[in-house]
Amino acid sequence: MEEELFAAALGLHSPWYVSKSNFSASEKRLDIQIDFKAGSLFPCPTCGTPSKAHDTAQKNWRHLNFFQHEAYLNARVPRVACPKGCGTKRITVPWARAGSGFTLFFESLLIMLCKEVPVAKVAEMVGEHDTRIWRVLHHHIDQARKKLDFSEVTRVGLDETSSKRGHQYITLFCDMDNRKLLFATEGKDKATVKAFRKDLEAHKGRAKHITQVSSDMSKAFISGVAQELPKAEITFDKFHVVKLLNEGVDEVRRQEVKENDILKRTRYLWLKNRENLTEKQGKKFEELSQLNLQTTSAYQIKINFQEFYSLPDRATGEAYLKRWYDWVIESGLEPMMKAARTIKRHWEGVLSWFDSLLTNALLEGMNSLIQAAKSRARGYRSNRNFIAIAYLIGAKLEFGLPT
Repeated sequence: MEEELFAAALGLHSPWYVSKSNFSASEKRLDIQIDFKAGSLFPCPTCGTPSKAHDTAQKNWRHLNFFQHEAYLNARVPRVACPKGCGTKRITVPWARAGSGFTLFFESLLIMLCKEVPVAKVAEMVGEHDTRIWRVLHHHIDQARKKLDFSEVTRVGLDETSSKRGHQYITLFCDMDNRKLLFATEGKDKATVKAFRKDLEAHKGRAKHITQVSSDMSKAFISGVAQELPKAEITFDKFHVVKLLNEGVDEVRRQEVKENDILKRTRYLWLKNRENLTEKQGKKFEELSQLNLQTTSAYQIKINFQEFYSLPDRATGEAYLKRWYDWVIESGLEPMMKAARTIKRHWEGVLSWFDSLLTNALLEGMNSLIQAAKSRARGYRSNRNFIAIAYLIGAKLEFGLPT
């Protein structure tokens, strides 16, 4: 009765059955012995032809805990001699993948845990070395990505995120319509776009089908997109454009504070939008805005630019942007003039927002989740591991494992 219960719980089917079980309270361990009926036939691993067992080898696998006790499956696993001449090969058992020391149920648990908890902590929780868990993650992520179909992808966003201290980065490529991570690769140069194109085409996608790309103003990304995705129109992410103006405002403040102490410790007043200020910050801002400050003028330039994104169409937006640009140049505020000239050089990509309405908000949100995971883990030993976590968090992969 006990063996039949375990067999049902494990989902075993003929010719496999549970022959016995052994529970040790002192070792906090449950061992379940699985066997097969004498004379059973198994499909040849190469061609599928029913074949007789040639010999067997004893194997064991870590399974889900039995309450607070570790559970293991043990079985004689046969090699079969294929009658069609495929040779003698070890079969794959239905409860585990070839070469793994874990059952599929246990690997499913590991993946679920690693989405939320650092791998090192998961290893501590389950009493396994983290290198074994990384092998499980890499295997299933690689297998799940092989099945992906990018044939419908037409709009892509890309952004870099730091992988380690010392200016080490990976670049993320997202499907902007289905809101998921498509590809991640080391670096932040134009070679990353070439790597993306190769991966896109390996998953039935076509470079010529990519019509819209959202990006920052990185020269490397612009060059890479032009070379590898020639049909794509670039939209420069509005948050990066506004960041450019914020940097200009802060530089004006830095220059002015040298002669005006009233601007000390006011940096964040000028970088936030007014609706995001605290009550105390709002009062301080009101006081400063009444003064004839260059920083106030720079702030108004930024605020007026942000109105650009609320306009109804491209023609209206371009007319507004021309007037805004002339105003900035006449202001004489060099940091703001520098930012405006940068926008002028990227004019078409800024205006493309009216065609695509794309921003990198999806990427920024994903970036935050990935960086939070990195912070909890206190970093990763390799970019390969960091990329695996990025896929686990953002790619919406289907692993096909039992749950």
